[in-house]
Amino acid sequence: MHLDLKIPAQGFGMSFFSFGQSAEIDIVLNDAETRKKAEHKTEDGKKDKYFLFYDGETVSGKVNVTLKNPGKRLEHQGIKIEFIGQIELYYDRGNHHEFVSLVKDLARPGEMAQSQTFDFEFTHVEKPYESYTGQNVKLRYFLRATISRRLNDICKEMDIVVHTLSTYPELNSSIKMEVGIEDGLHIEFEYNKSKYHLKDVIVGKIYFLLVRIKIKHMEIDIIKRETTGTGPNVYHENDTIAKYEIMDGAPVRGESIPIRLFLAGYEMTPTMRDVNKKFSVRYYLNLVLIDEEERRYFKQQEITLWRKGDIVRKSMSHQAAIASQRFEGSASAEKALSQAKEDDN
Repeated sequence: MHLDLKIPAQGFGMSFFSFGQSAEIDIVLNDAETRKKAEHKTEDGKKDKYFLFYDGETVSGKVNVTLKNPGKRLEHQGIKIEFIGQIELYYDRGNHHEFVSLVKDLARPGEMAQSQTFDFEFTHVEKPYESYTGQNVKLRYFLRATISRRLNDICKEMDIVVHTLSTYPELNSSIKMEVGIEDGLHIEFEYNKSKYHLKDVIVGKIYFLLVRIKIKHMEIDIIKRETTGTGPNVYHENDTIAKYEIMDGAPVRGESIPIRLFLAGYEMTPTMRDVNKKFSVRYYLNLVLIDEEERRYFKQQEITLWRKGDIVRKSMSHQAAIASQRFEGSASAEKALSQAKEDDN
């Protein structure tokens, strides 16, 4: 049986399907030429480059609306742009938790007879958390321009990346720990500090005070633990980021082994604790010993990771620099910010 379906060119079918394409939206940042970009992992594991912002920085630009059919007017119920920061838990898809939501109206309801450009500015926007794409959760910031229409809105989103900067920690004590297995093994190990910036070096030493167990292998792992959810719905996702072999072979009593672990080569984020009561990302140093009978002994210690920022104005936190910007006028804090960006490189 042959079925010949003809839809008239001007009929409902064609106009309905081409409806959403009557205009195109483009978002362009004012400082797109000069603003630094940062690599960021997308959900499918690929890496892309996005414009990089810090807390307190202004986000400004233009929304270009181009009419697809010149001469044909575009009716709309208003045009707006939003700046949104949101957390999405993968097991709770479609339920987005917004922690920043700003909106600017660009045009009142009416008609557009020709393509138009609208300016927007979100001043000194608070961006409290770092952009993050994990195993079970995603924290993203984006601009969304919308032309509201009766039947179907026309939307365009543009993601940006936010890095949180920190100054040097006031207190950064070393880590000292002992590992003992009854009368068989006694080890002391020491790391030079407990807080490390993302391009830091972990320097440490391991002392063998008593060795009666035949150890054949020893390594330090850096473990990233992502925790999502609350109460009965807590998910822990452990990921071994790095393995550093300390020794292969048996140590002797009195021996000490130095450790130097360079963090810059690994993909890590700052430590995130209880972000918006939705998720945490923590890092641990895990000392692993394996004896000749393949028994494994562990000792785990949390370390704090942070992103190095403003070095010049050490006494001033990044947020304080922003506050001073509001107070002193933009020049001084823009300088502090540009210094922070240089140091971040």
